[in-house]
Amino acid sequence: MEKVRYTVSNILQNKTKFYSLTMPTDVLSKCCFVSSRDEDPIMGFQRTLDEKRAMEIANYIDNEEGTIPSSIIISAQDVADVEIIGRGRTLEFMPDPKAFLILDGQHRVYGFSKAKSILRVPVVIYVGLSRKEESRLFIDINSKQKGVPSELLLDIKRMAEYENSTEESLRSIFDLFHDDPNSALLGKLSPASKSKNKISRVTFNSSVTPVAQFFGNRETEELYAILNCYLKAFLYGFFKENNIEEQLCNSTIFRALFAVFPEVAAKLKDRHGPDYTVDNYDSVMAEMFNKINLQKIRKPGSSYKAIATHLSNSMKSNFTL
Repeated sequence: MEKVRYTVSNILQNKTKFYSLTMPTDVLSKCCFVSSRDEDPIMGFQRTLDEKRAMEIANYIDNEEGTIPSSIIISAQDVADVEIIGRGRTLEFMPDPKAFLILDGQHRVYGFSKAKSILRVPVVIYVGLSRKEESRLFIDINSKQKGVPSELLLDIKRMAEYENSTEESLRSIFDLFHDDPNSALLGKLSPASKSKNKISRVTFNSSVTPVAQFFGNRETEELYAILNCYLKAFLYGFFKENNIEEQLCNSTIFRALFAVFPEVAAKLKDRHGPDYTVDNYDSVMAEMFNKINLQKIRKPGSSYKAIATHLSNSMKSNFTL
């Protein structure tokens, strides 16, 4: 086995030195491992990592012509026999299967190993770290890096043209709730981030998505009107009536409201036809409003299904023959 060599940049950060370079993915995937206790690096990948995620990366590379610009961070092991030559600008090493321990980018490397395409990707190599230093660096990398909030990703999916039809419909309905002066949720939504006492896109989508199966071919504005009247009936008939308006923005409560929406809407349609007005919603929910346990709404816990069950039970009539 012969050594391979690559041009590198020397970087010094707070007395710690590492090297930055680019490396072909076929070489990288054959000389990295994820656990020093695993004899077989490929089997180590399979036991430690998520194969579905790796295949998604491979598909992104092979079929979507994707680009992955973020660096893989690895630590050279003794078997790599790393040497810096050529006036400090060239790094050479033995491409042994246990040459480098992956500190960050395990799934990307696993995905590279499954892809047919070969890319050149950025790599950061630490040399001469002890196992203690590797462990601490691994912890630092994985605890101090913060991913992009899901709310922001949803907010910008439209610009990236990554939305499916349901996401597009939910975004449009959310935006109407956010902008319409007549919205039951006016001032209660946070489009691009989590915010205390406000409903994020993530909470909105997870709440309304199960209802999407009933949308049919209705236009966005009509769907918004139907849902807005439903929430306004709850807002004025129950939340404001009991001086607990802030609980409408509780994520558990909000999801529970939409979990019982199909049942409420079915009762309304059976009684009034497809005329989804605030008054018609109120007529089928008035009895429920009187039976709801306020303490359950003030302190709902984390199970929206439990709250939805309570709302559904409160809707049931006490009629006996």
